[in-house]
Amino acid sequence: MVHARKKRVLIADDHTLLAEGIARFLSADYEVVGVVSDGRQLVTEGTRLRPDLIVLDISMPLLNGIEAARQLRKAVPATKLIFVTQQIELQYLRAAFHAGGMGYVAKQSASDELLEAVRSVLNGGTYITRSLQEKVDFAPVSELRRDEAGDASGLTTRQREVLQMVAEGKTSREIAAVLRISAKTVEFHKKSLMDQTGLRTAVELTRYAIATGVVSL
Repeated sequence: MVHARKKRVLIADDHTLLAEGIARFLSADYEVVGVVSDGRQLVTEGTRLRPDLIVLDISMPLLNGIEAARQLRKAVPATKLIFVTQQIELQYLRAAFHAGGMGYVAKQSASDELLEAVRSVLNGGTYITRSLQEKVDFAPVSELRRDEAGDASGLTTRQREVLQMVAEGKTSREIAAVLRISAKTVEFHKKSLMDQTGLRTAVELTRYAIATGVVSL
């Protein structure tokens, strides 16, 4: 008798204990191929491993889950994405689905909802955490995908990457090392961000990053 191949799952969360807990929780039914702790690792490993499913947080260092999802949607379009997050505001839900998410689960209820979400998404469906379902009954998932509320609209991918790391307090040299570009290029992107947003200081850029969901408190 031929056994069906277990679906392969990659997990991304910067809280190690939580990520390992999710891995143990899913490992009975799925093959957990890796656990990563930041968005840049996620894009690298997701592209390399090409799993059936990625379970990811929104709030992660170096590259947030929304931006990582955008990049993964281009690199591995067949991979399904489920967000497991503490962010249960509609703006984050919309941004997650617009970035390519198929499921959205509140961390507070993951033990009750995650398996259901995984099964639904791997079977071609979608899943929205129960605490948000009644708030989106008025609109189908396709409407959520079209609405990019909460996004740093008009910024390029590189600008969003730089904005997040500025908000995390990294210096231009540190950002350059992560992105593998020159510090001068980082300064160019910072100036472009300031010109485009009308902001002038790192503090103002940080507030803007929080307000638009690039980073979360």
